[in-house]
Amino acid sequence: MKVVLRNPRREVEVPGNRRVKDVLRELNILPETVLVIRGDDLITADQQVSDGDTIELRPVMSGGSEPHPRPAMSGVSEPHPRPVMSGVSEPHASKTGHLRPYPASRHPLP
Repeated sequence: MKVVLRNPRREVEVPGNRRVKDVLRELNILPETVLVIRGDDLITADQQVSDGDTIELRPVMSGGSEPHPRPAMSGVSEPHPRPVMSGVSEPHASKTGHLRPYPASRHPLP
């Protein structure tokens, strides 16, 4: 079975007819750190792979905690954030779907 690895790109041959997690264990790769793709399908660590299969391992990537600012588009005005007023609450849906106000303490003071 062919395994295509990324970063850096390389290919290795390993025996098939076993679960993906067994292949990952042999390659010393933690299942939580990669997406496993067979053809056009994501597959899980518990799925079986065969000798004739080709799987691709792509590293899982995540972003930071702060969003990146969007570039300004020419001629398009950005919406202004709504002001937050102390002691004023906004409605939100309860479990029953009825609106009820947020507690005022959930809003930061200006």
